[in-house]
Amino acid sequence: MRIVSICPSNTELIAYLGLIDQLVGVDDFSDWPEQVHTLPKLGPDLSINMDKLESLEPDLVLASLSVPGMEKNIEELERRGIPHVVYNPQSLAEIADDLLDLGQRAGQDALANHLVSSYHTMIEHYREIASTTTTQRLYWEWWPKPVFTPGQVNWLTEISALAGGENIFIDRAEASIQTDWDDVYNRNPDHICLAWVGVQTKKVKPELLLKRPNWSELSAIKENRVHVLEEPLYCRPSPRLLLGLKKLAAILHPEHFPTDDGVDPLLKRA
Repeated sequence: MRIVSICPSNTELIAYLGLIDQLVGVDDFSDWPEQVHTLPKLGPDLSINMDKLESLEPDLVLASLSVPGMEKNIEELERRGIPHVVYNPQSLAEIADDLLDLGQRAGQDALANHLVSSYHTMIEHYREIASTTTTQRLYWEWWPKPVFTPGQVNWLTEISALAGGENIFIDRAEASIQTDWDDVYNRNPDHICLAWVGVQTKKVKPELLLKRPNWSELSAIKENRVHVLEEPLYCRPSPRLLLGLKKLAAILHPEHFPTDDGVDPLLKRA
């Protein structure tokens, strides 16, 4: 098959299934694994060059609705009659379903089933450990101004719980919430997790939190519980979220969870 991916999370699904050699083009933000760096780039995921994509003559395009604004890509794929599938996972279970679906489409059913089995095994293991911990309340910041944060229906809310935490916006049903600094302040989180979408960790500036009204009084800031986390491990709906889970759990409850070794649990078992 000739496969094109126009979203980083879908490119990562392809990698887990060992299909990188069938990938002929990707969006500009797809950066893992390293092999994709040499592939033709089709533009940012919200502004895909459809003429260039079509010239690659793909048998299948992996599209996504995981980021608002990608609808126009799908409309154009449909208008041109280009074969495609659209993924829109909001939960860990839906990510597994997408992996199984792609495995079936690409003739990698056995590997997909094996990966998903390992995926669920790790999730259940962390769920058991989390049940023995004292819950830490987490504020996740996807974007600083205006403030965007995940709500109840989101993989980061699940990751929080599996790491012995709770998303302070779990009471809001939306997948993504626009709020403000006062709202976050009034919820008074135990930990602040900064994972700004599309921003490298070295460019995230936690010192800006001190300029927000009253935030210097937050216990998370006074007690140095502000964490700059890698955007690719928390903001993309792919199995790499389990790497993020390992890191977060070891930060919140080092006395309960395994030390983060940075090893991808699925690739190790594949």
